Amino acid sequence: MAEIINGKIVSAKIREQIARDVSDFKTAEGRAPGLAVIVVGDDPASAVYVRNKHKACLEVGITSYQIEFPASISEEELLFKIDELNRDESVNGILVQLPLPKHINESAVINRIDPKKDVDAFHPENVGRIMIGDYSFLPCTPAGIMALLDYYNVTVEGKRCVVIGRSNIVGKPMALLLLERNGTVTVCHSKTRGILEICREADIIVVAVGRKEFLKADMVKPGAVIIDVGINRGADGKLVGDVAFEGVSAVASMITPVPGGVGPMTITMLLQNTVTAARMQKL
Repeated sequence: MAEIINGKIVSAKIREQIARDVSDFKTAEGRAPGLAVIVVGDDPASAVYVRNKHKACLEVGITSYQIEFPASISEEELLFKIDELNRDESVNGILVQLPLPKHINESAVINRIDPKKDVDAFHPENVGRIMIGDYSFLPCTPAGIMALLDYYNVTVEGKRCVVIGRSNIVGKPMALLLLERNGTVTVCHSKTRGILEICREADIIVVAVGRKEFLKADMVKPGAVIIDVGINRGADGKLVGDVAFEGVSAVASMITPVPGGVGPMTITMLLQNTVTAARMQKL
């Protein structure tokens, strides 16, 4: 049976250090780092994420600014608010909760955020820096996954790594981070042929496709490390991942559960990015 990679435990340990870093920053600067989260509309999932981010900020001492707009807000008004936050020295990190209403151009919004305050690491400048390995921020989910691998002493160098999914938020940056650690990386997606055989050769598999229990036991090499990024609702209403946990855990050496695996790490990395941004802005 696979060892469980426990994101709750790792997240708690990292947050303890973040709280100490926030305290040190507050002592030196007379204020805590600040994170502004903008949410547009009343999407229930977005509301949950924003509440969780606010609660996490309070836990470590980061000042949280929650900015809510109706779905009817114009793109121009939203961009004006981002400009205002870019100039506000008490705000060190800016995050716009996605998705946005269809009449607002997401790229225009992301591009408007000051790269030094882009704690999601979605701005093209930060994406480019990740590509060349000269970055200050990493997208939160891939950064959290790397922290989990480090905590559990999973060596990437020389390993065959498969990333299933090619999103800008997880798949692409995840592949780059594994490559930076000297893994041999294959990215699989909806057009990939022979995915079964590719996965069977992998030492590490990161699954981020948003398809319930996509990765089955027969796709996994005995002893592989499995990272499940997916969050889906099962027929019974319970959360399940992109990995068929019961079958795969009998084959793998290590595996992340859903919930309690990658999820807790994502917000933790957002907090870490906010502290990093605050320090950078004081240099």
